[in-house]
Amino acid sequence: MLVIVKEKYEEVSKEAAKLIAAKIRKKPDLVLGLATGSSPLGIYKELIRMHIEEGLDFSKITTFNLDEYIGLPPTHNQSYHYFMKQNLFDHINVDERFVHVPHGMAKDIDKFCSWYEKRIKDAGGIDLQILGIGSNGHIAFNEPGSSLGSRTRIKTLTEKTRLDNARFFADMDEVPKYAITMGVGTIMDSKEIVLIANGKGKANAVKAAAEGPITAMCPASIIQMHQRAYLFADKDASELLIGDYVDNWESVIFE
Repeated sequence: MLVIVKEKYEEVSKEAAKLIAAKIRKKPDLVLGLATGSSPLGIYKELIRMHIEEGLDFSKITTFNLDEYIGLPPTHNQSYHYFMKQNLFDHINVDERFVHVPHGMAKDIDKFCSWYEKRIKDAGGIDLQILGIGSNGHIAFNEPGSSLGSRTRIKTLTEKTRLDNARFFADMDEVPKYAITMGVGTIMDSKEIVLIANGKGKANAVKAAAEGPITAMCPASIIQMHQRAYLFADKDASELLIGDYVDNWESVIFE
């Protein structure tokens, strides 16, 4: 895992977006894994800027999102379909035929999950997966205790996760109890991973993910085993790290 530390979140986002843009320019039909939540918003903002001001072309890429709430239609303002349209898809020239977000309203969720895994495989696998990290070390909706070999599936959301997300809904009863999520094994199949973290609230999770033991109690820790993983963190999120880090990913060449 290559750890890249910048002073502020905005710098972290721009550096990560620069890497992603370089990958797209090198392979215009890149298969890109996408995340939701606050962590990747800065990346998406910078990618939109690059598209508008620098002509970064998304017309041939294929995208796969990590997760979606079960029971929310794509038009719901808290669905991840809606999130992605508002924060990325509506502002770039992505081809909707190549966009994949788990379908939370599918009649047969298990069958859909199997189809999603097959669709990723048929696309040639994910070239680059963007990830955030939860304060407890979760990635996507793979909470502590999730199998490190898991595939796309239904997950029951923990009470803490539901409480964390309650602020986005009118009341607690509206917060979904289940979600579709890529599994840890699915994520690890990606050819490259970009994990972004910011803020003091993520410091313990970042330390556990980057320097702690590999354990299902911190699902993000498995990324230590990935051959081409980048962790982008600001000073606050990286304050507990004791290992070496760089401030420029272009200065390091993976073997």
